Amino acid sequence: MKSTGIVRKVDELGRIVLPIELRRTFGIAEKDALEIYVDGENIILRKYEPDCIFCGNAKDIEVFKNRNVCSECMAELKEKVLV
Repeated sequence: MKSTGIVRKVDELGRIVLPIELRRTFGIAEKDALEIYVDGENIILRKYEPDCIFCGNAKDIEVFKNRNVCSECMAELKEKVLV
């Protein structure tokens, strides 16, 4: 894990503010959903992207390199790689 050197306090409602630099770097906009994971003693936030990154389809999703890709787009990608 890489430290950013940024420290934020939790407010009385349990909220923290993600710095604009991090939001820009990870493409997080206002109202975007974040997934919360726990890994041992670490809390991990990840932008929630349930749909295919190419076509927006939410059916038959496969994860490839931490990105959601539907089976149709995956087949198309495989086809282009073999050409």
